Amino acid sequence: MKLLRVGTAGAERPALLDAEGTLRDLSGVVDDIDGALLADAAALGRVRAAAESGELPALDADGLRIGPPLGRIGKIVCIGLNYHDHARETGAEPPAEPVVFLKAPDTVVGPHDTVLVPRASVKTDWEVELAVVIGCTARYLESREEALAHVAGYAVAHDVSEREFQIERSGTWDKGKNCETFNPLGPWLVTADEVADPQNLSLKLWVNGELKQDGSTAEQIFPVAEVVRYVSQFMTLYPGDVINTGTPAGVAMGQAEPKPYLRAGDVVELEVEGLGRQRQEFKSA
Repeated sequence: MKLLRVGTAGAERPALLDAEGTLRDLSGVVDDIDGALLADAAALGRVRAAAESGELPALDADGLRIGPPLGRIGKIVCIGLNYHDHARETGAEPPAEPVVFLKAPDTVVGPHDTVLVPRASVKTDWEVELAVVIGCTARYLESREEALAHVAGYAVAHDVSEREFQIERSGTWDKGKNCETFNPLGPWLVTADEVADPQNLSLKLWVNGELKQDGSTAEQIFPVAEVVRYVSQFMTLYPGDVINTGTPAGVAMGQAEPKPYLRAGDVVELEVEGLGRQRQEFKSA
């Protein structure tokens, strides 16, 4: 299923994109698309039955905002430097273990919402990523197979980053990762049964129409299953938590001088195979 949330920010309602591409209203079936729904097999069964019945009301998509596909996110766990080609372009050694940092849930916006370039920013960068959405509580998982069984679905994430804040201002990466609007998510939460192999998905990103990133999850140093297993050794993952699994080569930081960092007025578009497409205009904070 392709689950999504539509409407004004803070007042989104649940919806579903059916096999014919028609937007359907789910508000008569469930209250929201969130961790509580993903953890409730019976509720998900009702959603599937309603989708298959063909009786869900159609929604007029014209002018209708698409919000983040997941509400009430508990935490966003991010994996840094997780693509072989990205490590090569930045001159970094591939890490022996996953690099883990956190992004606040309040950075999440819809896939087509405005992204704000922080005040005093000179190195705002782009990163297309595969996001993993957890479907059931995960603690100390023992195998990759067990890890994948805890995945509810996948989405497109844009891990916007301010490199000066992240790298040059001392301390942790958090300062460059948690600026307002720095995690567009969606358009859809695609349930895991529709993604045959999360290690065989193309990722692309364009800036002002120019292709900048063109990669594949096959290049991940630590695949999705290992990332979920590994993270569960250090923190409990709950339904509705999100893991951003890293970005392929092609970010501004990895390019020749003068590096083409983002400015107000730039337009970024990105997609992950089978998971939909985003478009954001960047404006000054």
